Amino acid sequence: MKKLLIASTSTVHGSGYLEYILPTLTNFFKEASTILFIPYARASGKTYDEYTEIARKAFATINKEVKGIHEFNNPKEAVQQAEAIFTGGGNTFELVNQLYKNDIIPDLTKAIENGIPYLGTSAGSNICGVTMMNTNDMPIVYPPSFKTLGFIPFNINAHYLDPNPDSTHMGETRETRIKEYHIFNGTPVLGLREGSWLEVNGDSIVLRGNYTARLFKQGKEAEELETNTEVSQYFLQ
Repeated sequence: MKKLLIASTSTVHGSGYLEYILPTLTNFFKEASTILFIPYARASGKTYDEYTEIARKAFATINKEVKGIHEFNNPKEAVQQAEAIFTGGGNTFELVNQLYKNDIIPDLTKAIENGIPYLGTSAGSNICGVTMMNTNDMPIVYPPSFKTLGFIPFNINAHYLDPNPDSTHMGETRETRIKEYHIFNGTPVLGLREGSWLEVNGDSIVLRGNYTARLFKQGKEAEELETNTEVSQYFLQ
């Protein structure tokens, strides 16, 4: 049974890296001693080593060891042998590009389907959807495909922001951009606010955290989903 935590962000305002979700991660990763970290998104332009060290320090506080996938000679074998997996945020285009380049999407899919616990934050959450097409990132590289892991029947828009009525910015809101996406694409999109995450257990998808999420479907009005909502009910045939 697949087990995923799909979080909007790794860091919320006023706290350290993963600090807000560490109590949940303690239980989520309780059976793993070592977590395989995938730093391919390279948050803030960090090297793989620098990024892995940030994750390593955070998980040390709950007595978990972290190994970067780049530290292995064979990234496919690293995924195949992993006890648990964490993919961090950064640029989703580069993350997906590296997943294809290293041919590890089939291995990630198999590992997660076999019950290896997976944590994604930001870009690492975007890849859990049907495609990466609702990322907010700049297309700094061109991956072979926008198709991603498809463990949830919709796409994620991480770091979802509501319109600010006091702003003088005249550009598109996040909601406007998602509506533009739905002119050409039918896949639903979940706007996931900072500090919220999805808890996936098999076919169950539950919204967790302190905030609502905004669900967009093609041709329909957006819906606000309360925390602790069973999101999968919105996708029953």
